[in-house]
Amino acid sequence: MAMTPSTMLPLGTLAPNFRLLDTEKQWVSRDDFRGKRALLVMFICNHCPFVKHVAGELAQLGRDYLPKGVGIVAINANDAVAYPDDAPPRMREEKQQRGYEFPYLFDEAQTVAVAFQAACTPDFYLFDDRFLLAYRGQLDASRPGNTIGVTGRDLRSALDALITGARPVEDQIPSIGCNIKWRGGKRPF
Repeated sequence: MAMTPSTMLPLGTLAPNFRLLDTEKQWVSRDDFRGKRALLVMFICNHCPFVKHVAGELAQLGRDYLPKGVGIVAINANDAVAYPDDAPPRMREEKQQRGYEFPYLFDEAQTVAVAFQAACTPDFYLFDDRFLLAYRGQLDASRPGNTIGVTGRDLRSALDALITGARPVEDQIPSIGCNIKWRGGKRPF
C-alpha cells in the first residue's frame, strides 16, 4: 500500500471553482455553497484502504456538521476506466452503503483535482465562508494498521474553530493516503 501525502496548498488560497455531477446526476458547484459557514471538500474514492478505514467517520462528519451550516462535498477523481470500482455506478452504491449525506461527485476529466492539487485519497480542504482555505491536512492520526482510533480530531477541531468564528491552528499535518489514480499514470502537477 503506497502512502502519498497531500500537497498542502497555502492557507488563504481561494477555493477553485468546480461544477460536477453527483451520483444522482445533479450538477453541484462551489457556488452552491455560498452562505454556508464553511465548505469542506474531500477527495475520496471507493477502493482505497485509507478511505475505507475512515469512511464511517466521513459519514458521521456529514451527520454532525451539515446541520451546523457547513457545506460538505466529496469528489472522486480516479481513472474509472483503469479502476472500475471507482466508476459512478459504484459511487452511488458506496454513498448509499456508507450513509453519506453529502454530494459525492465524479471528476471524470480530473481537472478539479488538478485545480486543487489533490494528491491522495483521502485529501481534505476546509474553506471559510469566503471560500478561503483555512485547513488542509489529515482527518486524524489513525491509519490502516496502526492502533490509533478514528476520531476525526484534527479536522473536527478545524471545523469547530470556523463555526465559532475562530481560525484553525496553522500547524497542520498532511493527509496520507493512496495516490489519486491519474489517467496516463502520472500526476499532472
